[in-house]
Parts: sequence; C-alpha cells; structure tokens
Amino acid sequence: MLTIEETEIKEVKLLVPNYYQDNRGGFFEAYNQERFSEAGLQTQWVQDNVSVSHQGVIRGLHFQHEPHAQTKLIWVASGEILDVAIDLRPGSSTYRNYVMKVLSAENRFQLYIPKGFAHGFQVLSSEAVVCYKCDAAYHPASEKTLLWSDPSLGIPWKAQLDLIISVKDANGVPLSELIRQDASDGQGATS
Repeated sequence: MLTIEETEIKEVKLLVPNYYQDNRGGFFEAYNQERFSEAGLQTQWVQDNVSVSHQGVIRGLHFQHEPHAQTKLIWVASGEILDVAIDLRPGSSTYRNYVMKVLSAENRFQLYIPKGFAHGFQVLSSEAVVCYKCDAAYHPASEKTLLWSDPSLGIPWKAQLDLIISVKDANGVPLSELIRQDASDGQGATS
C-alpha cells in the first residue's frame, strides 16, 4: 500500500509507503510499478542514483533542459535531509515557489518531483544516503545549476550547520540570470 499526500504544489507528491515491522526488523516497498500506476504516477524510470553526503552538505539546485528534463523520486536510506523542489515552469501558477520536506530513513517519506523543477537537498544528520530514481539519464550538456542561496527564492536552509558546497553548486546561477540565459538561447527556464 502507498499513501500519496498533496504538497504546496500539486504536481509534487509526498509518498508514504507502508512499513511492516516485526522482531526481525522492518520492510517497505521503495517502488512498485503497479502501485505507482494505480496512483496515476506512470513514470518509466531509467536510472537509479545514490548520494552519500556529510552533515551540512547542500547539493543542488539541479535540473536538466528538455528534451533531457527529469522526473525524480527521492528517498533516504540512512540519515535525514531537508529536500527542496522549486517550480521553474514558466506560466505555472506556482512558478518560483518551492516544496520543502524533511526526508529520513526513519519517516521513509519519498518526494515525487516532476519535470520542470530544480531539486536540491541539505544533509541534517551526521551522514545521509540519498537514493533517487530518474526517468531520463544524466545529460551534462543539458544540466543547469540554480544558485542554492538565490535570495529571490528565499529558501530557509539550516544555516546553523557548517555548510559544505561544491564548486559547481557555489557557482550556480541566480534565477534572474538563468531566465536571461534561456531567453537568449530561445528556451524557457526548464524547456
């Protein structure tokens, strides 16, 4: 069984799988194609990724342009993260809004993020193992990095942690610059 909860942006879903526990430990289905299809989430996954990160690491905010845009399904195998999905679909009523959820091995929540969203996360525990499925393969030439600290987005990252940011993510582009770049390329913010 799978419970699907609405978020602040209707296309982003919070998934809560059933957890079965006994004296041996626990079990849950991280993905079941039939259950996802029954729920209207008919996504053909082509790539699974695993990220291992230390406390304070911020990864993101990443997305890929069409025709390589990605739908993602995120969950945490170990630890805890603050997960963020930002709507970059021009013309959307929730454009520039974001969904932020705590995902952990303990709560087993999953975040379903459709194409047209930038994604990133911050590790809250001493270490986190983050798993995610993608419906399109990684395509470096189509990837963009939105600046994680863009003040126009106002994402409330946990600043009390010692932040660890890669060079690539530290050099992300503010949304206003991405819009200018895309306009000169003839693309929308995520097309």
